[in-house]
Amino acid sequence: MLTFSLREWKLNDAQNLALAINNKKVLDNLRDGIPYPYTEQDGKDFITAMLSADKNSTFAFAIEIEGKVVGSIAVFRQNNIHFKTAELGYYLAEEYWGKGIMTEAVKQVCKCVFDNSDIIRIYAEPFAHNIGSCRVLEKAGFQFEGLLRANAVKNGAIIDMKMYALIR
Repeated sequence: MLTFSLREWKLNDAQNLALAINNKKVLDNLRDGIPYPYTEQDGKDFITAMLSADKNSTFAFAIEIEGKVVGSIAVFRQNNIHFKTAELGYYLAEEYWGKGIMTEAVKQVCKCVFDNSDIIRIYAEPFAHNIGSCRVLEKAGFQFEGLLRANAVKNGAIIDMKMYALIR
C-alpha cells in the first residue's frame, strides 16, 4: 500500500483537489451537488467551507500522497435525535483505487472521531452498485445493516443504496 497521510485542508490544495475529483467515474459514485467539470475555484469554495465548519460537527481531512492531495474524507454530525450519529463520506482519485488506501483512511478517521467526540455511530450509504466502496466499509469494520431500495436517482436512474454503520 502507498503511504498516505490525513491532514487538515489548506487553500492551496484546490488545484490538486480539482484534479482528483474532476473525473466522471469518481463523480458517478458521489451524491449530486458536486459540479462537473470541477474547477480550482470549486475546490477553494469546498476547502473554505471545511476550514470554517464547526470542528465538533464536521471532521474533514485531505488525503495526501507524496505531497499531493488525492482525495477527501469527512464525517458529518447529524441533527436532532441523531446528534450522536455522523455520516461518513469520501472519495479518492481513480489512479489510487484498489490499493487499500481508503480502507485505512476510513479506519483512521473513525478512530479519530470516536476518540475526540461524543459520537457513538458513524454510518455510510454507498450506492449498491459501488462494490469497491462497500468493500472499503466492510474491511474497515462497518456492518451492513440493510438495502435501501429505490433510494436515490443518479444520472437519471433510480438506484438502491446500502446502509453500513460502525458503532463506538
